[in-house]
Amino acid sequence: MFRLVFGFVLLVMGFNAVAENLVAEDAPADAWQVLEKSAFAARELNYEGQFSYINGEQKRTVEIKHMNYGGREVARNIVLDDNQREVYSQGNDIVIFQPTTSNVIITKRRGQNLFPAMLPTDLDVIQKNYRARLAGTEYVADREAQVVELIPTDVYRYSYKIWTDIKFGLILKMTLLDANNKTLEQIYFNKLSMLNSHNSLNWFQPKIDMSKNYVTEVNTPVTRVENDWIITKNLPAGYRKIDHIQRLVHGKEVMVDQLIFSDGIASVSLFVEPLVEGQRPKKGHMLMGSTNMCANVVDGHQIIVVGEVPEKTVESIAKSVSFKRK
Repeated sequence: MFRLVFGFVLLVMGFNAVAENLVAEDAPADAWQVLEKSAFAARELNYEGQFSYINGEQKRTVEIKHMNYGGREVARNIVLDDNQREVYSQGNDIVIFQPTTSNVIITKRRGQNLFPAMLPTDLDVIQKNYRARLAGTEYVADREAQVVELIPTDVYRYSYKIWTDIKFGLILKMTLLDANNKTLEQIYFNKLSMLNSHNSLNWFQPKIDMSKNYVTEVNTPVTRVENDWIITKNLPAGYRKIDHIQRLVHGKEVMVDQLIFSDGIASVSLFVEPLVEGQRPKKGHMLMGSTNMCANVVDGHQIIVVGEVPEKTVESIAKSVSFKRK
C-alpha cells in the first residue's frame, strides 16, 4: 500500500510481499528487531535522496528531504515527473503545491505512513498476522541492506519484502507481491545521503513562480464521526477501524461516510452513501493495478470498499456491513 496520500499518493499506505525462493531461516526475534529499528529510523533520522515508485506501467520519481528537530518532523517531496509538484509535510499535516498552466493550486491534506516511514512504531499490531524472517543481504542505492520478509498468516493480506539499511536501519526498498509471487508495486531509493542536524528551515518552503497565481483549493467539509450507526461485524482478522469521517463529495447531494480499517500496514477504505431516486446501484468487483474494489448494496445504501489488499479482503468487508437507526 504505497499510498503518498498527498495527491501523488504513493504510499500510503502498505506494501506487501510473498516469500521468494530464497534460502532463509526463520528468525522472528532478530527480524522483528530489524523492523523495529527501521520504523524509528524513518522518523528520527535526517536524510535526503531520490526514490522511485512503480505500480504496473505507472512510474514516478520523487526527491525527498527529511529532518527531525527534537521530535518535530518536517519533509519536502518534489515529484519530478509531474510538473514538479511539491509536497510539504509536518507530522501528519500535508500541503501540496500543484502547478497548472496559469496557477499553482495549494491543497491541505492529512496523511501518514509515507515512504520510508511505512511501518508502525508499535509492531505488536502486526505480529499476530505476519511472520517475519531474515532473507540475506543485498545492495540498494549503493548501501548494504538487510532483507526482511513479512509473510501473512492468512489470505486477507499480501506480503512485504523490505530492504533496510544495515548501518542506520532506514528502509531502502519495499515490494508488494501477490500470492503467486507476482510483483504488484515497488518503491526504492535510487540515491540516499544521511544529513547532519542543522537549525535552518530555509529549504522547507516552496519555489515561488511569480508568473502564476497561487490559489487555495477549497476542500469539501470533513467531519469526524463518533457514533457507530454503521456496524462492521466479522471483519478479517487483524483489521480494525482507525477512523470514521463524513464528507460532501462533489456532484453528490448526500454526505458520504468513509470508514478506514488497517492491520497496521495495509489499509482499506469503506465508503457508504444512501441510494437516491434515479441512482443506479453498483455491484461487483474490479481490479485497478494493485488495488481491489468491491461494490455492494445493503439496506438501501451503496457500499464501496477499496484497498491495496487481496480481493477476499474487500469482499469480506463489503459483506460485513449493517446499520442501526441513527
